[in-house]
Amino acid sequence: MIQQGSLYERIKMVIIAGLGNPGKEYENTRHNAGFMTIDALADQYNISLTEKKHKGLYGKGVIDGHKVVLVKPQTFMNLSGECLRPLCDYYKADPDSELIVIYDDICLSVGGIRVRKKGSAGGHNGMKSIIANLDTENFQRVRVGVGEKPPRMDLADWVLGHFKKEDEEPLKEAIDKAKEAVLLLLNGEVDEAMNRFNRKEK
Repeated sequence: MIQQGSLYERIKMVIIAGLGNPGKEYENTRHNAGFMTIDALADQYNISLTEKKHKGLYGKGVIDGHKVVLVKPQTFMNLSGECLRPLCDYYKADPDSELIVIYDDICLSVGGIRVRKKGSAGGHNGMKSIIANLDTENFQRVRVGVGEKPPRMDLADWVLGHFKKEDEEPLKEAIDKAKEAVLLLLNGEVDEAMNRFNRKEK
């Protein structure tokens, strides 16, 4: 962990990571909701995701006065931590306060999001890899709903399947909400983000 006081001796960078799988065949799949949110943030704040290093595709920029690194791990989902650990080390980022991870959640319907200060992987393999590599669960995360898998359907088939036509509008709404949540987290308003977005679905 970063020693107290060292934040004043360096440029603070917040790493915002969206999880997914690289490659054309995985575009617009449910497991890539994190990638989609990072792309939306990059578009809104004119951040070019052109740098390739630490097994990731990333770009540096500024969001609401905060220096950020937007990153899409290129390791495939189950090895996401192999990108984020060296990236955090390189920027001397303390995961407890300088890392936000955005990823898909099958427990939420399309259109819903959840914000958490910390927590377990909840069965998500990308999060398992990050927690194992960083050796901490104490980082902020934004979960983007992709819908519950149908009965008797294989989970991998569901999350690697493409969003349906009727999902387009609620998915866009969820990504917009996720962007708002990231802005609140950057400004230290974690409780406000949770109060605003963690409402029970009807």
